[in-house]
Amino acid sequence: MTLRTRITLLTLALLAFSLLLIGASVYGTLRGTLYNNLRNELQDASQTAVTLIKNKGSLADLPNNVYGTALLIPPTIPAPTPDDILGGAAFLIPPSASLGSSGLGENALLGISPQALNEILTAGGVYTSTQLVQPSGAVVPLRVRGQRVVTEVAGFPLGASQVILLVGKSTEPIETLLHDFAQIYTATALLVLIFGGFLAYRLVRSTLEPLEWVAKKAEEIGDKFEELPQLEGNNEVASLVRSLNRMLHRLESAWQTQTRFLLDASHELRTPVTAILGHVGYLMRRTQLTPQQRESLEVVAREGERMRKLVGDLLELSQTGGWRVELGSVHIPTVLYEIQEEYGRSFEGRIEVEAPDNLWAVGDPERLHQVIANLVSNAIKANSTQIRLVARDLSERLVIRVEDNGEGIPPEHLPHLFERFYRVDKARDRERGGSGLGLAIVRSIVEAHGGSVWVESEPGKGSVFSVSLKRAEAPQPELAG
Repeated sequence: MTLRTRITLLTLALLAFSLLLIGASVYGTLRGTLYNNLRNELQDASQTAVTLIKNKGSLADLPNNVYGTALLIPPTIPAPTPDDILGGAAFLIPPSASLGSSGLGENALLGISPQALNEILTAGGVYTSTQLVQPSGAVVPLRVRGQRVVTEVAGFPLGASQVILLVGKSTEPIETLLHDFAQIYTATALLVLIFGGFLAYRLVRSTLEPLEWVAKKAEEIGDKFEELPQLEGNNEVASLVRSLNRMLHRLESAWQTQTRFLLDASHELRTPVTAILGHVGYLMRRTQLTPQQRESLEVVAREGERMRKLVGDLLELSQTGGWRVELGSVHIPTVLYEIQEEYGRSFEGRIEVEAPDNLWAVGDPERLHQVIANLVSNAIKANSTQIRLVARDLSERLVIRVEDNGEGIPPEHLPHLFERFYRVDKARDRERGGSGLGLAIVRSIVEAHGGSVWVESEPGKGSVFSVSLKRAEAPQPELAG
């Protein structure tokens, strides 16, 4: 997943969470406000109902949107219980017009539960939600305020009496409003998310485009150190470009210092090593030596040859910073057969060549010969008994494979194999005359040709080194003038 996608998704997640939080807060606040207003309306309706009971002995004049009913408790029951009320001990005061005949029977108490009725009798009042069943079968959700009041009842001559007053209003308008709000807000939030995602993607893309441009320019830098184009302004991207250019200058300086050191060290070491080998050779040819002396001189000669090879490799490597190759059309089968002939004389195993006759590559014949020779030499040092040099035509490119059945290379060493001075087995490589520079030189030469090199290996089953190069057309024969 790209950084652009991750930032866009994170922005959308934050936006969705914010919208959800805002929606929940607004919904909760709206619901609380609406039900608080309904509570106040029920309180006002209760006061009106008490006045109507006192003056008219009926609740018929309550507004049509108010459901009201009242039960008169006889003085003979000073401490009524829910069972007394439910058992019919109380007298029904004419209900509100909105109840009509439904004010009788179960709806006499507006559907409140016995527990709510007991709370009215003991605590004096309660707010509860109920459902009222209309004669048509329709169910009306109600919010009911129940209270026990002591008031005179018109038409009842015994003075102030206990009355259970129940006043309710339908919650359908509130629930409908909340439902509509939820639907509208959800649809709006989805549109905001879609529009916000589009804007976030555009914004992130415009923000990251300069960084992508910097990355592209950095990828275009080849073996030669080049500065990135400077950007105007003092923004973050311009600062990044300046920092990268300073880093490139430091890398170039370090590379040049390393190259000069390798070159100077190679030249300085070549003369004394040549002198040592010359004197050792003279002593071994022209003087009478005891077996112990000859053995010691052979050790000196062997180590001197190893040192001379190391110096040669260092000299070669010092040139890879600016490797010069003379590119032309190289006949790959010719190079492979030359390698076969060169190493076949001393190699005790078998070297096979498999390549199309008309296969040409863009390259320097001497350098490509050096690359394949180095890989074959390594295969021989790995105790191979069979080496195959295989070339494959891949249309615009070609691949040369050096396959052996030698010792193989453990997988943990493969990523570092082409690094300078890296050895799989330092002691064994030193005995075989390896310097740890051969594969680094191979990679440098191949990359100077615009190609690539990689290895596949498994311990005990051998190794396969592959070199990819640009394919070339066969040169046209020159006509005699």
